[in-house]
Amino acid sequence: MIGVLFSGFFFFEGFDFGVGMSVRTLAHDEGERDQIVETIGPVWDGNEVWLLTAGGAMFASFPYWYASLFSGFYLILFIILFGLIIRGVSFEFRSHMPKERKQLWNWTLTIGSFIVPFFFGVLFISMVQGMPMDADHNMMATFTDYINLYSIVGGVALTLLCYLHGLNYIALRTEGAIRYRAKNYAKFLYGVLYVGLVIFAILMYFKTDFFQNNFAVTLALLAVIVLLTVIANVSVFRDKELIALIASGFTLIALVALLFSGLFPRVLISSIPGNDLLIENASSSPYTLKIMSYISLTILPFVLAYTAWTYYIFRKRIKHPHAVGVEQ
Repeated sequence: MIGVLFSGFFFFEGFDFGVGMSVRTLAHDEGERDQIVETIGPVWDGNEVWLLTAGGAMFASFPYWYASLFSGFYLILFIILFGLIIRGVSFEFRSHMPKERKQLWNWTLTIGSFIVPFFFGVLFISMVQGMPMDADHNMMATFTDYINLYSIVGGVALTLLCYLHGLNYIALRTEGAIRYRAKNYAKFLYGVLYVGLVIFAILMYFKTDFFQNNFAVTLALLAVIVLLTVIANVSVFRDKELIALIASGFTLIALVALLFSGLFPRVLISSIPGNDLLIENASSSPYTLKIMSYISLTILPFVLAYTAWTYYIFRKRIKHPHAVGVEQ
């Protein structure tokens, strides 16, 4: 269930991040920036609830995992929180600012949208590489345990995936020049992503034990990620915008599945042999897990239904009155 919650977060918030990055990298004028932001205006804050729910579920169901993760990765999570805060502030402040004073909040929106997926990528890669933990599962990590070649590649890869997810969303939700420009950017960046995925897979083979412990599952999920990437790429060229968005979203879900399947039966990997934090050692009592499962399975269908209804209501393409004309 926690994996489902993180999957929902990256599927929905992933294109939020991509849209935020596009404010300063895709739009050419303030009219187009307003047009881009308007695509996620009604939904961006709701998308962040998936992360809050996942964190709350970890706290209630796996308190020892929560304690080790949030203390060991305190600074990285603080940076992620900082990115989320400046994003949220920028949405509200830029909408009340005159045109000449919007630039600061455009930059905070873009920078915050880059920060969050990059450092989530760093966090996840650090988790799967293994961190120095003692027998009480307290981390004793140094700077290079967090920031190294593999974690940087992971951060860049997740950021690029979110950016492409956002471009696909913009292409689906807008009219005019910005729509065609988003497609053109995506056509180029998918070629870059293929190279990044190859580097990511090679480093995973040498830097983690995923292939040794779960070779078939890991290989299958990597194949699914590549297949979904190809589907999204082909859909962009064929102007199948909804299929491209769904495929890029499920690519992020497949990455979450890869992370959780590779960790199993652990929740945190220690670089010191014998100190891994296992699911059975990190969880609450069976009764608590049972109650949490019942609550989650009862509420989740309503959340999904409400989310689907929200996106249905705001399904019309956005055409800003001040956006420039169509450019192929």
